[in-house]
Amino acid sequence: MADPATYRPAPGSVPESPGVYRFRDEHGRVIYVGKAKSLRSRLNSYFADFSTLHPRTQTMVSTAARVDWTVVGTEVEALQLEYSWIKEFDPRFNVRYRDDKSYPYLAVTLNEEFPRVMVMRGAKRRGVRYFGPYSHAWAIRETVDQLLRVFPVRTCSAGVFKRQNRLDRPCLLGYIGKCSAPCVARVSPEEHRLLADDFCDFMAGNTSRFIRRLEGDMREAAAAQEYERAARLRDDVRALERALEKQAVVLPDSTDCDMVAFAEDELEAAVQVFYVRGGRIRGQRGWVVDKVEDVSTADLVEDFLLQIYGEGESVPREVLVPALPPDEAAMTELLAERRAGPVRLRVPRRGDKKALLETVARNAHEALKQHKTRRASDLTTRSRALHEIQDALELDDAPLRIECYDVSNLQGTNVVASMVVFEDGLARKSEYRRFTIKGVEGQDDVRSVHEVISRRFRRYLAESEKMGELDALGDTESAEGDEGAHQPIDPETGKPRRFAYPPNLVLVDGGPPQVAAAQRALDELGVDDIAVCGIAKRLEELWLPGEDDPVILPRNSEGMFLVQRVRDEAHRFAIAFHRQRRSKAMTVSELDTVPGLGPARRAALLKHFGSVKRLKEATPEQVAEVPGIGLRSAGAILAALHGTGRAGDDRGERA
Repeated sequence: MADPATYRPAPGSVPESPGVYRFRDEHGRVIYVGKAKSLRSRLNSYFADFSTLHPRTQTMVSTAARVDWTVVGTEVEALQLEYSWIKEFDPRFNVRYRDDKSYPYLAVTLNEEFPRVMVMRGAKRRGVRYFGPYSHAWAIRETVDQLLRVFPVRTCSAGVFKRQNRLDRPCLLGYIGKCSAPCVARVSPEEHRLLADDFCDFMAGNTSRFIRRLEGDMREAAAAQEYERAARLRDDVRALERALEKQAVVLPDSTDCDMVAFAEDELEAAVQVFYVRGGRIRGQRGWVVDKVEDVSTADLVEDFLLQIYGEGESVPREVLVPALPPDEAAMTELLAERRAGPVRLRVPRRGDKKALLETVARNAHEALKQHKTRRASDLTTRSRALHEIQDALELDDAPLRIECYDVSNLQGTNVVASMVVFEDGLARKSEYRRFTIKGVEGQDDVRSVHEVISRRFRRYLAESEKMGELDALGDTESAEGDEGAHQPIDPETGKPRRFAYPPNLVLVDGGPPQVAAAQRALDELGVDDIAVCGIAKRLEELWLPGEDDPVILPRNSEGMFLVQRVRDEAHRFAIAFHRQRRSKAMTVSELDTVPGLGPARRAALLKHFGSVKRLKEATPEQVAEVPGIGLRSAGAILAALHGTGRAGDDRGERA
């Protein structure tokens, strides 16, 4: 741990202008990003009396080794730069909101010729219109089932659409009137897009005109004594009304707003958002966050608005919050830029909006309580686990960064390995790595572990050498005053180099043989400042290099729970990669054996003919119609597929 006084900026060197600052650790990694109206005032607060700082702020300034800053012109620019840096560097001490679950959306793929209505999760895509999020996927499907009577938009996948098109026969939904069957040209692309646009308008809240239109058509049909048509229109009206009943009316029809509420304690905070469109609750979403510093509700609101609306959420005309952010004017201006229109940010004081925000707050309290129940351990428990591991393995420092390695194979085939990273007791999935074992034949976990550790730390030494860090490896005193030392940041991209950060502890899945192999790999590379241990599955004991007896952690200790979680995550990641490799090996096509035929032309042939069987039945002239394939190549392809090609073709041997 560093003494903050050793890297405190010189008096008068920090400007009083607004700007953004970054704390970095001894390896040059950004661990905290912040903004300030006055950089001098804000940074001086970090180097005041150490005992007066919040405990987690004490940890941050002790972990840091230097601080730098960038001056900007306005507070809006400071907000934008702070968000960009948080997104780029993912600092471990910054507040980061994460979903407490994956929320489904109702999506309409307007970027396709025939738009499709579907349930979608994950990152949003360009050209797709989203409604929600919803709490459950079944709620979306119930709503869509009601609306398809009136708006028979396509819901099938691309594969089903193409199949029915080839068969020239609609699917079941087309027969029962819940799809307009564009696959068999019952409607033109323009007519189907109008249906999709009407569907989107209804979901966006423009509901009354559709109901009025159907009711008018129903009365006209009844007056003309077309009673069957009138009955169908009556059922359509009832279907729309049932869909609307699922969305409770809470505010006047013209109200479009997001309602944000928090529930928090000293360690964590939960936030819930209700999306109100056209006076109705259209969706709900929740996040949880670790509170690294002693932040206020206003600070949490600012971080939330900056991160969530910066990541693609549409900004409504009004955002209701429990407390206004410290820089209200700057935040309002930034949100207005994102929306390309005026945005109102306020705290409701009375009336229906205040009552609804209290309901959102109750949901946030319930979400925080459920998260506490689900979470395996809180921040204090994670700290205890790391210290238990430190004491058991007699390490100089707590293992803040643990890398765990596991080897996976099936009877010696498709041998792969995984590397997972845990920092501060939490998985850091962005730094997971996968290895294909190259130098080991058959089932030999010991040699596989040796290869993986050698490859990983050879890369670490190479990255260190590029930055002039090799001479200082294992010698912290020689790096003092050296601007280039311990800076594993790529100067061209400004981003961390891969494999650039060394762990405090290397954990391997296995007993003494695997541990010995890992330690031998480090010794051969001259890396002597990284601890190694293994965890055996039989009794969950920890093995240290060269020790005859294992280290036994108490079965119910937090340290044992953490080691098990790390090992299980490495095992899961390795198994997933192994299955992927094995599945790929089992799906080799006959085209893969054709000499000189690369992936692009193989894909073009399969796309054109649909299958290898149809390709075999084609003539050379038909094969030559595929872009990139001439008549001579077509003849060679067909000869190879029919088994009449030349054996031992040079191009095939090289491939």
